[in-house]
Amino acid sequence: MSGTQGLAHPDLADVALTDVLFALSDPARLQIVRDLADGPLEMAQCGATDPALPKSTRSHLMKVLREAGLIRNEPHGRQRIVSLRRDEVDAAFPGLLDSVLAGRDR
Repeated sequence: MSGTQGLAHPDLADVALTDVLFALSDPARLQIVRDLADGPLEMAQCGATDPALPKSTRSHLMKVLREAGLIRNEPHGRQRIVSLRRDEVDAAFPGLLDSVLAGRDR
């Protein structure tokens, strides 16, 4: 697939737990995951990142989450829709997202 349309999304069987934990270790990436727990968002709506944050930094945050298998980033017209791969992550790492999302109220 071309770089502008389709992005590679790893099979979670090929993702190490350490990669997932690393992706969740950054507060901005963790907030993105928490925001996406309520449902898919347009990439521009992901409120975890400061609106003044450079586009390259925002793209890097999303890339780390996508490569760790936590999110799906799909084209939708001129926008990109970002969603949490909840069912797949729960199957590969049972209880992990429940623990991460339970900490949301702390």
